[in-house]
Amino acid sequence: MKTFQPKTSDFTRDWVLVDARDIPLGRLASQVAARLRGKHKPTFTPNMDCGDFVVVVNADQIKLTGRKHDDKMHYWHTGYTGGIKSVTYGQLLENKPEKMLMLAVKRMLPRNKLRKIFLRKLKVYAGAEHPHTAQQPKTIKLVK
Repeated sequence: MKTFQPKTSDFTRDWVLVDARDIPLGRLASQVAARLRGKHKPTFTPNMDCGDFVVVVNADQIKLTGRKHDDKMHYWHTGYTGGIKSVTYGQLLENKPEKMLMLAVKRMLPRNKLRKIFLRKLKVYAGAEHPHTAQQPKTIKLVK
């Protein structure tokens, strides 16, 4: 018996719309990452891009549980000596909610050459409006 090895032409990439209102950040990020990878499809192949395009709206209304709003920090380095910067997730949620979700999804994807390809298929918007109506995304409900 031979193992079926799909080709990139065998995959159909759907457009999916997700409303992030009142969904915890980690739960939303893990389900979006699985959707981007294509783990929900029976033809999932770990070494290929077989996932869907995901459009996330209302990223500014993501729920942070516990004390993450004040205690959890995001760090980055400018490249200069002593250039470590930090911001709380509460401030990140107010100023750049798209970046907060992109970071969470990025860290849940595998650390290989496909990660950049997966992240290109993720579109995150702070409000309810998005410019992808021509793709006719299907609205899905995520588990809260």
